[in-house]
Amino acid sequence: MDEFILIFRHEDGSKIASPEQMQVWMQQTMDWIAGISAQNKFVSGTGLPFENARVVKPKGVVTDGPFGEIKETIGGFITVKADSVDEAVEFAKGCPVLLGDGNSVEVRKIAKGDGVH
Repeated sequence: MDEFILIFRHEDGSKIASPEQMQVWMQQTMDWIAGISAQNKFVSGTGLPFENARVVKPKGVVTDGPFGEIKETIGGFITVKADSVDEAVEFAKGCPVLLGDGNSVEVRKIAKGDGVH
């Protein structure tokens, strides 16, 4: 069984939800993760808040954000265990992030200890 990361991409990170909408989304996400956990396939995960975020660029340039000249942002990720990329994709299809217009979930296999550090 391999591990896969499911990366939550938001088309427009500048859209700020109301506290009430955030609470609804968080509950939907917790319910979705609980379904994966019930199959003993959830490994870990977290949100990635925008506050105090910085982007480091070549030549020591540091900017606020992950926002600015690009709109798409990464809002968080989870790691799951799956027998195949297709199974990981099935988990991703249930992600509440997909309820947002233009949002997506990127599915990537995590490399095993192959000497890359």
